[in-house]
Amino acid sequence: MSITPEDVKNYSTFESVKNRPETQLKMDILEAVTYVNSKIEKPIKEYEKLPDELEIALLKVAQFYALVNGDESIVKGYKSEKIGDYSYTLSDGSSLSMPDVSRLLNAFMSADEKKTNGVFLRMRGI
Repeated sequence: MSITPEDVKNYSTFESVKNRPETQLKMDILEAVTYVNSKIEKPIKEYEKLPDELEIALLKVAQFYALVNGDESIVKGYKSEKIGDYSYTLSDGSSLSMPDVSRLLNAFMSADEKKTNGVFLRMRGI
């Protein structure tokens, strides 16, 4: 069980996502499923009913891919753009970031994946 293009449209507040064709949203969802599956132990397709945390993580990541894949200016490398009342600027070398869904996925991650997502500090006496 996974999410649908309609689920992504209902979740998103971005008009560009809401207006994205269903066929393209299906590809965005496929990218999201691939990303989330790479982070969790049990593949999404094995769940009869998708847990809420996985559903939200998929919606966030699918929305991200829909925004990135649907924004021609990002692909062309524009630094700033204005669309109606909306404008944004990317400074040199910056890019949009994947939403942090690690807390949503934490309960579903393998022990190895949890280790690579955490920060470990070692303390020693001086």
